[in-house]
Amino acid sequence: MTDPTADLRPVQAVILAGGQGSRLRPYTDDRPKPMVEIPGTGTPIIGHQLAWLAEEGVTDVVVSCGHLADVLKDWLDSADLPVSVTTVVEEEPLGRGGGLRFAAAHLPRPDRPWYATNGDIWTRFSLREMADFHTERDAVATLALARPRIPWGAVRTDGFGHITDFIESPPSTFEINAGVYVFSPEFAAMLPARGDHERTTFPHLARARRLAGFSIPHGAYWRAIDTAKDLTEAAKELAALGR
Repeated sequence: MTDPTADLRPVQAVILAGGQGSRLRPYTDDRPKPMVEIPGTGTPIIGHQLAWLAEEGVTDVVVSCGHLADVLKDWLDSADLPVSVTTVVEEEPLGRGGGLRFAAAHLPRPDRPWYATNGDIWTRFSLREMADFHTERDAVATLALARPRIPWGAVRTDGFGHITDFIESPPSTFEINAGVYVFSPEFAAMLPARGDHERTTFPHLARARRLAGFSIPHGAYWRAIDTAKDLTEAAKELAALGR
């Protein structure tokens, strides 16, 4: 039986891969952050992202490069990729919103919805479910929401102040922007030419009730790779998951 929602799901995506990754030094001294390999996998972050996007039905990806763009472009040109990739280079920093707008102008289907992800996100969940959620809510933009584990141990107490348990790195009680998105075609024109869309476009859409938040399902993997510790933790977590 044909899935009536399939035609509304994106088949194109943008990866923002232009950041300098200063907190990941020395790994980023000679490569951009998305080219850093997760220990034990032999594949850079962007390689995992492209594989995931392909699994979710994406056929075309625009990669927005900046810092050490040639290193990323050389790898993309030589790798056996599961999707068609176009690279664009920001000659000067445009900010996240400006970078998204610049990259979106190179999408092959401007009249179709699109996914986007930051270049330092390592995750696995159903983008198809997120796209259906986006459509059902008539949203212009939908953010994936994650509950990252806090870096400290937590303490549980009873009503009298007695400690009853210790919890190592529990999930946060608050959801955060997970750096993965679904956008309707009209979203690109709402982005600033320069600057941060989270301070301009997103608040405008929120006031109009056209911004949605999709909670990443419990048990799905998500981590932002910001520091060397994140690389180490990701390697441990993936090994525990048998990936």
